Amino acid sequence: MTDAILQANSPTWGAPDHGAADRLEAALGRGVVERRVEHRGELTLDVPVARLPEVCRHLRDEEGYDLLSSVTGVDYLGYEGEVAGYWGGGADGRDLNRSASAGKRAVPEAPGPKRFGVSVTLAKVLTVADGDHRRLRVRVWVDDGEAVPTLTGVYPSADFHEREAWDLLGIEFAGHPNLRRILMPEDWGGHPQRKDYPLGGEPVQFSDEV
Repeated sequence: MTDAILQANSPTWGAPDHGAADRLEAALGRGVVERRVEHRGELTLDVPVARLPEVCRHLRDEEGYDLLSSVTGVDYLGYEGEVAGYWGGGADGRDLNRSASAGKRAVPEAPGPKRFGVSVTLAKVLTVADGDHRRLRVRVWVDDGEAVPTLTGVYPSADFHEREAWDLLGIEFAGHPNLRRILMPEDWGGHPQRKDYPLGGEPVQFSDEV
């Protein structure tokens, strides 16, 4: 196998950028990074929601983060409550912590101060030499009804990712040029990946009950 083939097949995601928080604070001021989280080899920086475009623009223009690979939302409703994994919702809620249930008996801690975490995954791919690739996750927190500034003006590839988060979780992205459903039908009611979304179901008739 030639050196060219070896280089072409080398990984492009690289290592977590452990110095990114210090450089961001030096460039944009203290407080721009609210928290650093390292878990399973991944680095996440929590930043104020209003400063998300500013942070990402700096990472793109000054740090060389040329790829936005994803914008994802997570609904943490039910964490630090009586139910882990599913929203209780009263007497009809499914308690996964109950003995003989499918879930663990320990309730996880809420990872952030608000219900929804919105993570932006960035990488240095074409702006660095082979072997110098880095990856970084930037995250903001919002409650139901709070908007996240769109990143479409910084990374156009954020377009479909933000539409998916809106479609499935109802997270609004302020300033998005075309924030409408991308997976569900336009007339669909609600956002099906929310923890409080009705599970629904259809009756099934089995042969032994006929």
